[in-house]
Amino acid sequence: MSDSEYAIESADAGASATIPMEAGQIKKGGFIMIKGKPCKVLSISVSKTGKHGHAKCNFQAVDIFTGKKLEDMVPSSHGTTVPVVNRTEWEIIDIGEDGEVTLMDEGGNQKTDINLPSVPEGMAQEIRDAWAEGENQVSCTVQAAVGIEQIISFKKEA
Repeated sequence: MSDSEYAIESADAGASATIPMEAGQIKKGGFIMIKGKPCKVLSISVSKTGKHGHAKCNFQAVDIFTGKKLEDMVPSSHGTTVPVVNRTEWEIIDIGEDGEVTLMDEGGNQKTDINLPSVPEGMAQEIRDAWAEGENQVSCTVQAAVGIEQIISFKKEA
């Protein structure tokens, strides 16, 4: 067995994209996975225990990447999954013809695998207008969860 057979292309810490949590522990404004999509909880209504003894949590949430409203009902004592959501600040260096964005963080690391957001509508054009072909300094917030990364907000630096 030679060393070349064990070439590892990339490695991560093995951290999961989601964590388990009891449905009754999730709060308004928190995150939950509904139908495989990471969502932000808008409201929770808890029904009384029925004859089988489980209170049910009715979650109304919005997909953090598409903005679609989703609902889910889970017994409060049962487990559900919560996405691990990270937000990072980046500065826009370049915007390509097809909407691919080149970003740089404070440490000088570059990121080129992100496109302008398609949701909400018009935000991509607002970012282009604010950036004005590199004349203005624009920083943006990138939200990442379950392997998806997307620009969720931006601001033009003075």
